[in-house]
Amino acid sequence: MKPDQLLRSLLALPRETEWVEFKLNNDAPEELGEYISALANSATLHGRDAAYMLWGVEDSTRKVVGTTANPRARKMGNEELENWLSHLVSPRVDFRFFDLVHEGQRVVLLEVQPAIGAPVSFKGTAWIRVGSLRKKLRDHPGKERGLWQALAHLCFEKGIAAPGLSGDEVLARLDYPKFFELSGQILPVNRSGILERLAVDQLIVPRSEDHFDVTNLGAILFAKQLSQFDGLSRKAFRVIRYRGSSRVETEHEKPWPKGYACGFEGLVDYINDKLPQNEVMGMALRKDVRMYPSRAIRELVANAMIHQDFGMTGTGPMVEIFDDRLEVSNPGEPLIDPLRFLDHSPRSRNEMLADLMRRIGICEERGSGFDKVVFDIEFYQLPAPDVRSDTTHTRVLLFAQQDLPKMDKKDKVRACYLHSCLLSVSNKVMTNTTLRERFKIPERDYPVASRIIRDTVSAGLVKLEDPTSKSKKHAKYVPFWA
Repeated sequence: MKPDQLLRSLLALPRETEWVEFKLNNDAPEELGEYISALANSATLHGRDAAYMLWGVEDSTRKVVGTTANPRARKMGNEELENWLSHLVSPRVDFRFFDLVHEGQRVVLLEVQPAIGAPVSFKGTAWIRVGSLRKKLRDHPGKERGLWQALAHLCFEKGIAAPGLSGDEVLARLDYPKFFELSGQILPVNRSGILERLAVDQLIVPRSEDHFDVTNLGAILFAKQLSQFDGLSRKAFRVIRYRGSSRVETEHEKPWPKGYACGFEGLVDYINDKLPQNEVMGMALRKDVRMYPSRAIRELVANAMIHQDFGMTGTGPMVEIFDDRLEVSNPGEPLIDPLRFLDHSPRSRNEMLADLMRRIGICEERGSGFDKVVFDIEFYQLPAPDVRSDTTHTRVLLFAQQDLPKMDKKDKVRACYLHSCLLSVSNKVMTNTTLRERFKIPERDYPVASRIIRDTVSAGLVKLEDPTSKSKKHAKYVPFWA
């Protein structure tokens, strides 16, 4: 819905609601931050697509009298008010100001997106609307309980990326031919058939005659340009190529403009084209090959898309390419222990997104992605991938080719552990022989492999398959969780 249409619909309300607040001129920054928290939480509690604050309207009469409030022009110190607010609101939530004119009077409209994942707080305190009043959430346990229940049933994919579009606008913004191609469906011959099919797969939601809401699922997967959807442009996959092995000098940076599904193949090709290359000697000729296996890149990119925390605004998935490594990152900490990526049943924050991406062939069967990464890395004789995480991001690192003597102890231990995991999920066991094959260690140097296994046992990552066995030559090892 366009801002002027939205304004008219809000003015038609008989009174304030818990998701709509009317003001005259007060735009005090502290109060505004508390209102953003309260409105975001109230929008979720009441199942609204957004909540609103409107300056320039008398609360009692609903008369438009105009306002002197100008939050978009205000500053806190040297910082714009919008930036100041966004830093103090957690988890970050999208909000927008609109300057409008209605019946010759200036009004300001604030649109706040609903909370997703957790209650929204300002300066560490969560707020809620109780009737027309702003209250601390902790002082109203019934509403707090209801909000958490609403958050548990709210998923990113069902959120609305663009409300109230005409059928023609929907088809102009979404790459619907790619959807039918990837899903193996015949493209309907008429416009209504296309829109009906998009609705069945929850890419759009019919609202009225020839008007639709585009869901986050539809936009994030099939947008022709993610920048056309407010709130999703920062979720575009970014590719950064650095010069050297640090982030000091950026050689090239590109946000991939398309939706994840319709732009996936082009994105993977683009990343592969930016990778460093190694020169290898064949039977008679030298040739350049990419440093990292293409399938591993594909799997890691897909995983970063699927498993990201969309509730973290202002950030998105990213590939960073250095001379000596590649890093694939996504917002959000992993839902399972990174040490169990190979054997644990997968969990995803975004099941609708994951299921549709599997159905259209972007991903394969559940839980096989990281197995393929480790397998291909071993086949390429590269150092083992490293998964690092904190409270905000998950990052997977691939490393350039490195001779075994130059690897440090932790790199060897990590490779040994992942090697044992890969064998275990294939109903096999690790031995000195299998590890020597993994590292291309000559048979005469078997003590080198034995030392790596011993260090990995000491780290608590692998154990003897049979603790009662006294044979060292034929010892078999399994991961700690086996």
